[in-house]
Amino acid sequence: MQKTNLLLLPAITLTLVIIIFPIFELFQSSFFDPDFTTKHLEKFFSKKLYIKVLFNTVKISIGTTFFCFVLGYPTAYFIAHSNQKIRGYFLFLILLPFWISILIRSYSWMAVLGIEGVINTIFISIGILDKPVRMLYTTGTVYLAMVQIMLPIMILTIYSTMIRIEEDYIKAARILGANPFQAFIKIYFPLSFSGVASGSIIIFILSMGFFITPALVGGKKDMMIGNLINFQINQLLNWGFASFIGLMLLLTTLVIVLLFIWITRFKIENRFEN
Repeated sequence: MQKTNLLLLPAITLTLVIIIFPIFELFQSSFFDPDFTTKHLEKFFSKKLYIKVLFNTVKISIGTTFFCFVLGYPTAYFIAHSNQKIRGYFLFLILLPFWISILIRSYSWMAVLGIEGVINTIFISIGILDKPVRMLYTTGTVYLAMVQIMLPIMILTIYSTMIRIEEDYIKAARILGANPFQAFIKIYFPLSFSGVASGSIIIFILSMGFFITPALVGGKKDMMIGNLINFQINQLLNWGFASFIGLMLLLTTLVIVLLFIWITRFKIENRFEN
């Protein structure tokens, strides 16, 4: 028993250093500047701009997660049910974007969608457009860039769940009278939902902290909370208020993730009971 406790000591120490201590520092900087104060809390909730940016961050993060699911689920299904000889090649193509930094991938969208970018140049040369169309610095471009960055995560997490699903379950459902759609909805999707939930949580958490991509390809109305924190630190040197914004980001993310876990678990349990 004592040896087991000693083995847990490095993990506990690492958790304290990497997670607990930074959160404590975040809380301390938010409410002690240097003495106890609520000025950062009052400032955040007294201006609609900060609430709007937080709401926009949640909206974009949920939207990115949803689009990743819509695109990632059928892709993962196709790979999981493809020939084993070529499955490795598909996975290699999915993993390939991870070898390129997020910064470079964000800049690449500027080269593709810019006024003198690849798409405008091609469309003008073949006569589809008479003049360049503005595609950058829009909300749609932010979604496009963020989904492109996050999509491999969703595909891989769902795929890792799908390959463990026994085909006998689907065959049994078909034998008992279920059509293909019913077998998918009642059996296959609930069994693969753990991958969907894991991928959704990971993508949502990562998306909530994005600031490079929205800053490069989005407009002023697409500002996310990470851009606001960056501005407070690098431009205004207001570490106390930046810490409070970070604390609000942490709490908002935690509440939404816990709510998602509660709702999906409730629905899954009801589905199997029915």
